[in-house]
Amino acid sequence: MLSEILSRSPAAGAFPDLLVGNESSDDAAVYRINDTQAIVATTDFFTPIVDDAYDFGRIAATNAISDIYAMGARPILALSLLGIPVGKLALDVVQRILAGGHAVCEAAGIPIAGGHSIDSPEPLYGLAVLGLVHPGRVKRNDRAQAGDVLVLGKALGVGIMSAALKKGELHDKAYRQMVETTTQLNTPGIALAEIAGVHALTDVTGFGLLGHLLEICRGSQLRAEIEFDALPILSAARHLVEQGYATGASDRNWTSYAGGVTLPEGWPEWRRKLLTDPQTSGGLLVACRTDAADAVLAIFKEQGFDHARQIGRLVAGPAAVAVS
Repeated sequence: MLSEILSRSPAAGAFPDLLVGNESSDDAAVYRINDTQAIVATTDFFTPIVDDAYDFGRIAATNAISDIYAMGARPILALSLLGIPVGKLALDVVQRILAGGHAVCEAAGIPIAGGHSIDSPEPLYGLAVLGLVHPGRVKRNDRAQAGDVLVLGKALGVGIMSAALKKGELHDKAYRQMVETTTQLNTPGIALAEIAGVHALTDVTGFGLLGHLLEICRGSQLRAEIEFDALPILSAARHLVEQGYATGASDRNWTSYAGGVTLPEGWPEWRRKLLTDPQTSGGLLVACRTDAADAVLAIFKEQGFDHARQIGRLVAGPAAVAVS
């Protein structure tokens, strides 16, 4: 919705140093400072997806910082964004949310240098984050090339697991798996920016794998072909989605972009729901030359992303996604 609204705002052509704005629904804005430095800016916040205040703070912070990594940049500082129902939420709960965010920023090596809080009907937390990158190493989401392969850095299924959690049906082991993946910082983005064969980069979040892949396809004017059996899927999520657990956002996602996707006839509904499942703090999605794929996968593996997989390719053709 926001990207559609912003697309109708005045063009940014009067600002030649604005390297990335709202024209391609990319992950963050990028503004060139000089020949060797560009600043990357993003913000993200949301209501709790878990009951534990500390875990909520960690997940929200990880999710916000991810957009910096998705541009190939290194984060340098963050500002807290906090909404609390004043008089209804205990101070120690608020402190635990902030402590969770601080722990993630400490792991990312950045300070929380300030922020802003408001009185809101329900809790909200997130960050505004700044990063730095060489202007020549910015990784946009609309620069993929025909022949590129697609690599996904994290397993899918976070939205499905959060739906089960809301119904009290997520057991402890699955909850730990969910928190582990949503608090894993997408640090490989920094190293991926150094690889010339990496042409496009984004992270998979609220629009699900299909939605964010379609953004790459539309921006790059290419067709994606992905193999469902190659997709990394969180073990608990697969079991849950087969039982019917899914978020309402999964169906809304499908309604918004179904016209750009081809699925096999007679497919079970649970497979489609995995592809449109909204990911909180999801994985990096990389489009790279075939001869760079091994290096990309090696970076993921070296940094502890054991679920990273090659999931498909990009070919010449109308902007769309075909799943087999």
